[in-house]
Order: sequence, then structure tokens, then C-alpha cells
Amino acid sequence: MNKQITTIILGLGGRGRDIYGRYILEHPQEIKVVGIADVDEEKLVRVGKDFSLPKEACFTSAEAILDQPKMADCALICTQDKDHVNHAKMALEKGYHLLLEKPVSDSIEACEELVELAKIHKRHVVVCHVLRYTPFYNTIKDCITKGDIGEVVTVQAIENVGYWHQAHSFVRGNWRKTSESSPMILAKCCHDLDILLWLVGKSCKQVSSFGSNYLFKQEKAPEGATLRCTDNCLARKECPYDAVRYYLEDPVTGVKGGKKDWPINIVAPVPTEENVMEALKTGPYGRCVYHCDNDVVDHQVVNMLCEDGVTINFTMTAFSDRCYRYLKVMGTKGCIEADMDKNVVSVFKFGEEPIHYMIDNETSIEGHGGGDEKMMDQFIELMRNPEHISSLQTSLEKSIESHIVALKAEASRLEDGKVFTVK
Repeated sequence: MNKQITTIILGLGGRGRDIYGRYILEHPQEIKVVGIADVDEEKLVRVGKDFSLPKEACFTSAEAILDQPKMADCALICTQDKDHVNHAKMALEKGYHLLLEKPVSDSIEACEELVELAKIHKRHVVVCHVLRYTPFYNTIKDCITKGDIGEVVTVQAIENVGYWHQAHSFVRGNWRKTSESSPMILAKCCHDLDILLWLVGKSCKQVSSFGSNYLFKQEKAPEGATLRCTDNCLARKECPYDAVRYYLEDPVTGVKGGKKDWPINIVAPVPTEENVMEALKTGPYGRCVYHCDNDVVDHQVVNMLCEDGVTINFTMTAFSDRCYRYLKVMGTKGCIEADMDKNVVSVFKFGEEPIHYMIDNETSIEGHGGGDEKMMDQFIELMRNPEHISSLQTSLEKSIESHIVALKAEASRLEDGKVFTVK
């Protein structure tokens, strides 16, 4: 019988509670939670009950739980972005292996310091670059590795953030301000930069970038817009970002239509009609998107020059109806076109009929094309066999390459596209 892994969870938000917490509840023979920490005492009580934890195993801060003697095999670091690296350092010093939410840090120096600390303590730090674990991207990687398109020369990729996701997370939500989280190209897109570098198998040498917050600012507000969507806004009927319609009234996305999970449960942890309306009247998610305190970009393009002259062009945009990723990989003997929304990877060998792969990413936990669940599967196996690293996993050093590229890209954006050397 396989050993049951024990873990603590630091941070009980959308990742710690809804993704990893749910996985653990569905795999009780594989992994067990023995301690949790969050600053929100209501969450502590609710999640503590889910895992049948005694009160003394529920802590009101990550620091408090990490002050205790080592309690488990590993720690899941799912706190706010700015706290990731400090909590990771504390956990490593206690002897925990780590599953660490991205981004690691918005400081290159702090990322590199963590790499050295992990080596000193001989602990694994697996960064949650979950796209590496998806059947979608693994199909693309397999086609490249087999030589189906010859040598990769250039890649074009786009992350369609989605108009509503941008409004929820990056205008009204926790990732709206660089000073409180990190630049959007890091917070949202280090996933993408990591997977693109992994696909081409090359390190980035130079980077340039352009982008801005084009729409979500006061001067773009339509006539009659109020500070809150609940304040009899005259522009509400025509506004696609109306919070009352999206979170409350819409038959698909709103609580009146029966939706209870993310993102509704971020607005109101207990998502009833009354709770959601009260949250919209008083909390951040009811604010007009044109009258928030956000400063992150709503579109950005990044150009990367990699080893051997390979180039990558990556675009992030808020202005799409759906949230999905698309890319085209172009090689000397063919190209690959891949649409994550349609779950199709098409290989076009020059002069031959195309081959279309329909991707099956069905898992019990939705998110990132099945990558969340498959990453947890791999992480548990790593905890059982710390000497064995699967081909899907990567070193912390490789994981932070995407952070370095993202931070250099942000520096370029702030200097009107100046080219920065990555290494």
C-alpha cells in the first residue's frame, strides 16, 4: 500500500481551498491535511471542518503555523503573491518539501536566494506551473520531440484572459495593483512564459515588451457611470462589466442561476443572493471597473530572442470573450497549431495531410486543462520517492527562468520597449 502523504496548507483562497483542498478531499488515501493557516478566521472554521481538524491545528497566520515544530511531509504555499517567497523560506528552514504557488517573487534576487536555500536544506520546491502537466501541452511537446516539424524556429502564442476574468481578478480583485501583488506579466503569465520556454527547449537571451492599461481607467468611463454598479448606474444596461448582472442575475454566471463556485465564492464565501448583493454594495467586486485603483496592464506583447536565434512572440489580452490559450509553433519541416479552448492540436507537415489530435483532459478538478489534478498526482509521487523526478517536473532553477523573463519584460515595457538582456 502506498504511503499516505501529510501536508499543511498555508492560504485558503481559490487555490489552497478550492483546488488543492478539493483534490485532497477526493484522495484521502493519498494525502492528508494535518494543519491549515489563513488570516480569515471564518475560512479557518469552514475548512477545518472539511478536514476534521482540531482547533489547535488551525492557525490565523502562516507565520504561526511555521513557528511550530515540523508537522508534515510537505507544505502547500498558497498565500498572497507578495508573501510566497518569505513563507517558502520559513517552510524550507523547518524541513518541509514545498508545492509553491506562482509567482515565487517579484524580485529576481529573492528567487535566486530561494534556489540556494532549497539546495542547502535538500528540499524539493515544485512551482505550480501547472500547464506543464496538461495533456494539451504534452501533446505539443511530444510532437516537437519526435521531430514532426523539424527544428523549431519561431512561436506565436496568445493568452486570452477574458473580459470578465480581467475585471474580476485584475481590476477589482487581489491582483489589480503591482505594488500589492506583482506585474501582470508575472502574476498571470509566468505560466505561459514557462511553458513556451519548455516547449522550445531554449533559454531566453533578450526580451522587449510593450503594453498598458488601455481601458480600465476613469477617463474611459461611459456617461452616467457611478462608483458602484449597485448605485443606479445609468450605463449599466450596455456595460459588459456590470457586476450585478455578472455575479447575481445572469443565468449562467450569477448566483441566481445556481452558480456557487469560483469566482462567486470569492465575492461571497457563502454565496447566497443576499450575501452576494451585500458584497457588491460594500466590497471590492461591486466597484465600477472605470473607478477602481488598479494599475496593471490589460494588454501586453512580449518578444523573446532565445538561443540559436529561435524567437517567441507572446501576447496577453483582456479583450476576449472567453479565457483560453492558443499557439502556433513553426519549424523547418512543418508547423503546429493548437487551440486549448477547442482541445485540438493540429500538426501540418509540409507537403502532407494534417494530423489532428483531440485532447482528452477530463479530470475531477477543472482548471488549467487538467493540469491542476495531474500536478498533484505527480507531486504526491515525488513526496513518496524524493529521489525520482518525473519528466513533467522541473527544477526550481528552471521555474524561475520565466520569472526573470517576465520581470525583464516589465522593465522593457516601462522603458518603451527597450531591449533587455536576460542573462
